[in-house]
Amino acid sequence: MINLIKNLFGFGSKVDFAQLVKEGAIIVDVRTKAEYQQGHIKGSQNIPLNNLSTFYSKLSKDKAIITCCASGMRSSQAKKSLQANGFTKVYNGGSWMSLQNKVR
Repeated sequence: MINLIKNLFGFGSKVDFAQLVKEGAIIVDVRTKAEYQQGHIKGSQNIPLNNLSTFYSKLSKDKAIITCCASGMRSSQAKKSLQANGFTKVYNGGSWMSLQNKVR
Protein backbone atom coordinates (compact mmCIF):
# COMPACT_ATOMS: atom_id res chain seq x y z
CA MET A 1 0.00 0.00 0.00
CA ILE A 2 2.82 2.41 0.87
CA ASN A 3 4.52 1.83 -2.52
CA LEU A 4 1.23 2.45 -4.32
CA ILE A 5 0.82 5.79 -2.54
CA LYS A 6 4.46 6.72 -3.26
CA ASN A 7 4.03 5.93 -6.96
CA LEU A 8 0.75 7.85 -7.19
CA PHE A 9 2.40 10.97 -5.84
CA GLY A 10 5.62 10.59 -7.82
CA PHE A 11 7.76 9.42 -4.90
CA GLY A 12 8.33 5.93 -6.30
CA SER A 13 11.52 4.60 -7.78
CA LYS A 14 13.33 6.96 -10.11
CA VAL A 15 13.85 6.04 -13.76
CA ASP A 16 17.42 6.16 -15.10
CA PHE A 17 16.66 7.79 -18.45
CA ALA A 18 20.33 7.91 -19.48
CA GLN A 19 20.60 4.15 -19.00
CA LEU A 20 17.40 3.57 -20.98
CA VAL A 21 18.81 5.61 -23.89
CA LYS A 22 22.12 3.71 -23.71
CA GLU A 23 20.10 0.51 -24.00
CA GLY A 24 18.34 1.74 -27.15
CA ALA A 25 15.27 3.60 -25.91
CA ILE A 26 13.80 6.13 -28.29
CA ILE A 27 12.70 9.58 -27.22
CA VAL A 28 9.38 10.68 -28.69
CA ASP A 29 8.75 14.42 -28.42
CA VAL A 30 4.99 14.95 -28.68
CA ARG A 31 5.04 18.74 -29.07
CA THR A 32 3.94 20.42 -32.29
CA LYS A 33 6.36 20.64 -35.20
CA ALA A 34 6.82 24.38 -34.57
CA GLU A 35 7.64 23.81 -30.89
CA TYR A 36 10.07 21.02 -31.79
CA GLN A 37 11.86 23.23 -34.31
CA GLN A 38 12.50 25.83 -31.60
CA GLY A 39 14.57 23.30 -29.66
CA HIS A 40 14.67 19.58 -28.94
CA ILE A 41 16.78 16.70 -27.71
CA LYS A 42 19.27 15.57 -30.32
CA GLY A 43 18.17 12.24 -31.77
CA SER A 44 14.57 12.51 -30.58
CA GLN A 45 11.63 11.85 -32.88
CA ASN A 46 8.92 14.47 -33.24
CA ILE A 47 5.48 12.89 -33.29
CA PRO A 48 2.87 15.46 -32.22
CA LEU A 49 0.38 14.06 -29.72
CA ASN A 50 -2.58 14.56 -32.05
CA ASN A 51 -0.80 12.42 -34.70
CA LEU A 52 0.53 9.73 -32.37
CA SER A 53 -2.06 7.08 -33.25
CA THR A 54 -0.98 7.13 -36.90
CA PHE A 55 2.55 6.14 -35.84
CA TYR A 56 1.75 3.10 -33.66
CA SER A 57 2.70 0.72 -36.47
CA LYS A 58 6.03 2.51 -37.01
CA LEU A 59 7.10 2.24 -33.37
CA SER A 60 8.63 -0.92 -31.94
CA LYS A 61 6.81 -2.54 -29.03
CA ASP A 62 10.11 -4.23 -28.14
CA LYS A 63 12.00 -0.97 -27.49
CA ALA A 64 11.60 1.36 -24.55
CA ILE A 65 9.93 4.66 -25.44
CA ILE A 66 10.45 7.86 -23.45
CA THR A 67 7.85 10.55 -24.12
CA CYS A 68 8.47 14.25 -23.56
CA CYS A 69 6.83 17.60 -24.30
CA ALA A 70 6.95 21.15 -22.91
CA SER A 71 5.74 20.49 -19.37
CA GLY A 72 4.95 16.79 -19.01
CA MET A 73 1.19 16.96 -19.55
CA ARG A 74 1.08 15.87 -23.19
CA SER A 75 3.84 13.32 -22.64
CA SER A 76 1.72 11.80 -19.86
CA GLN A 77 -1.21 11.52 -22.26
CA ALA A 78 1.09 10.00 -24.89
CA LYS A 79 2.35 7.42 -22.39
CA LYS A 80 -1.21 6.40 -21.52
CA SER A 81 -2.17 6.21 -25.19
CA LEU A 82 0.83 4.04 -26.06
CA GLN A 83 0.20 1.73 -23.11
CA ALA A 84 -3.47 1.39 -24.09
CA ASN A 85 -2.27 0.20 -27.48
CA GLY A 86 0.06 -2.53 -26.30
CA PHE A 87 3.33 -0.71 -25.67
CA THR A 88 4.69 -1.92 -22.35
CA LYS A 89 8.02 -0.15 -21.97
CA VAL A 90 6.84 3.46 -21.93
CA TYR A 91 8.18 6.19 -19.66
CA ASN A 92 7.08 9.79 -19.23
CA GLY A 93 10.22 11.90 -19.40
CA GLY A 94 8.32 15.11 -18.63
CA SER A 95 9.59 18.34 -20.11
CA TRP A 96 12.12 17.99 -22.90
CA MET A 97 14.45 20.51 -21.26
CA SER A 98 14.53 18.57 -18.00
CA LEU A 99 14.88 15.25 -19.81
CA GLN A 100 17.74 16.61 -21.91
CA ASN A 101 19.80 17.09 -18.75
CA LYS A 102 19.03 13.54 -17.60
CA VAL A 103 20.06 11.76 -20.81
CA ARG A 104 23.41 13.48 -21.37
